[in-house]
Amino acid sequence: MNSSPSDLLKENGLVGSYQVHIAPQILVIDQRAHQIFLEFADTFSDLLNQLERVYGRSFDASPTNEFVIAASETEHAGGVAGLAQIVDRLLGPGGCPWDQAQTHESLKKYLLEESYELIQAIDDGDESAMKEELGDVLLQPLMHTQIKRLEGKWGIEEVANQINTKLIRRHPHVFGDVQADTPEEVLKNWDAIKRQEKGEKLESTSTLSGVPVSMPALMLAMEISKRAARSGFEWPDMEGVWAKFREEENEFREALAEGNRQRISEELGDLLFTVVNLARWSKVDPEDALRTMVERFRRRFMAMEEMSPKSLTDLSAEEWDELWNQAKANSTVI
Repeated sequence: MNSSPSDLLKENGLVGSYQVHIAPQILVIDQRAHQIFLEFADTFSDLLNQLERVYGRSFDASPTNEFVIAASETEHAGGVAGLAQIVDRLLGPGGCPWDQAQTHESLKKYLLEESYELIQAIDDGDESAMKEELGDVLLQPLMHTQIKRLEGKWGIEEVANQINTKLIRRHPHVFGDVQADTPEEVLKNWDAIKRQEKGEKLESTSTLSGVPVSMPALMLAMEISKRAARSGFEWPDMEGVWAKFREEENEFREALAEGNRQRISEELGDLLFTVVNLARWSKVDPEDALRTMVERFRRRFMAMEEMSPKSLTDLSAEEWDELWNQAKANSTVI
């Protein structure tokens, strides 16, 4: 380090608050302050790439050990810190009446909506939409925590500190001396640590406790299935799952023949749960698999509507089949 931060600011004709970053560490940048980067000459191109993502613009500079960026005239710090400040403003005095009227209960649906929109962007492979939807999802915890902060309770800092501590505690194979070489070993350790955290006795606590029953049914079934399997309640091989599937199929057929609506529902549930176990053994997420299939069906059906010379309700079985095969053969809708 050849010059002091104050000297560097003077050399660049700058005054005011500043942040100093010394390689390899880059702090959370507050764009309202001058930024001083020291000893990044060996990784200067990486530094510029990171700064371009933070500031949303490119920097034309040659490798140097002392690099200065003047403060931006902005109302917020930029990045996550800036988002927190914007939410503070929205919910604080003189903020937005709509935002100020929200509660934890009223915000629940937005968390779900934004999460599903993010999932759609991921499924579409649309990175631009992913960035936008991730921002919408990120907004939700900040709204909840700032509501609590205004109540004089806790805020985003406490939430972040809690998850930081939890991640370190639950990854002793990374931050400690525990050995875990496979994802399965990691999950087994995770479950044991989680149960110990809650002050529960490992030999008496249910493996299935703590699974949110409000999860979508397929996700819930998959989580219950995985936890039961990790505790040893498992078939010896996939052929055992197929045998169970055939057993449940026969029982479902029997229920249909009886016409007992309650038993039909119960046996269909058993059959669906077995399908979830087939998905687990195949290392396929059933929720994603079904969603992808439904989207594929939707696109093919819409293609059939476009290709059909008459209303779909007027088609014969043969015409339905022909249109379906045409839509299936069309690469744009598969």
